[in-house]
Amino acid sequence: MKIADLQVLMKIAELQSITAAANNLDMSSSAASVALKRIEQTLGAELFVRTTRQLRLSPEGERYLPLCQQALELLQQGQVLINEEQQSISGEVRIAVSSEMGRNLMRVLLNKVMSQHPEVSLRLHASDSRSDFYRDGVDVALRAMTQQASKELNLYGFKICNIPHVLCAAPSYIAEYGEPRTVDDLPNHNALLYKLYETVHDGWELYEGASKHKVKMLSNRAVNDGDIVRRWCIDGVGIAKKSAIDVAEDLLAKRLQRIMPHYSIPLTEMWLALPSRQLISPAIRLIRDELKLKIKQLRTRLFEAEIIEASEWPDTD
Repeated sequence: MKIADLQVLMKIAELQSITAAANNLDMSSSAASVALKRIEQTLGAELFVRTTRQLRLSPEGERYLPLCQQALELLQQGQVLINEEQQSISGEVRIAVSSEMGRNLMRVLLNKVMSQHPEVSLRLHASDSRSDFYRDGVDVALRAMTQQASKELNLYGFKICNIPHVLCAAPSYIAEYGEPRTVDDLPNHNALLYKLYETVHDGWELYEGASKHKVKMLSNRAVNDGDIVRRWCIDGVGIAKKSAIDVAEDLLAKRLQRIMPHYSIPLTEMWLALPSRQLISPAIRLIRDELKLKIKQLRTRLFEAEIIEASEWPDTD
């Protein structure tokens, strides 16, 4: 039995007219008649006594109507309850992030969310390895990926931003070893390399206008943790290719200096990805909004400090 049919029944009883009820509910008289007929067929009884001059409840209708009213009120209460729960910022959030994002930007952001919404609890999976939603028991993952990969993945989620990358070094490194100016200078410098799944990412792809350069970097150290690459770079032991988001605060505080800014590096994208649309909760939407706001603020500060140009960091599509 449809809830909409019960609502039609209540309105017919109130106005004692199928036509008046239909007008009130903004539907045709024939649709209202069909709704009433469906209920009567289900019950096996006529709920109204119809005469040429009036429509009044039958004995069966008089017994059924109060029960119908109670049922509708309970259903409406249930709907309000569910809507309130869906709108509340609460529940457990199981989120996977990279080690670097977990230690830095996301740690601070999630602290803020949880201090403002004490009903939220957190299960954080921090690893540079690609998380598996089912194996690792997470509902949502913050992932950086190429633009092509984002199109190929069959996932639900939200694009947070484009991610530019920069070459950087500590002032102490530049003072001791000099600053590389061109791709031909790079092999003379020590690169701080990222390693994942036994693959060392020592081939750096850079563009000078339309010209593409792929440089095989030399290095005395590699690690499977992006944050250690960043810290090594601050220590002054080499140069690094890093996400502008990960080193934004270091560049702004002058712990790191951008090098070779006239060369560009292909953009990647940041996504908040889920295996199912049903897992999108108010808490996850809030985290999405806070993350977008935080990155927008970082982006503006880097523009104002003239570390990155607006053309290098296009806004989210």
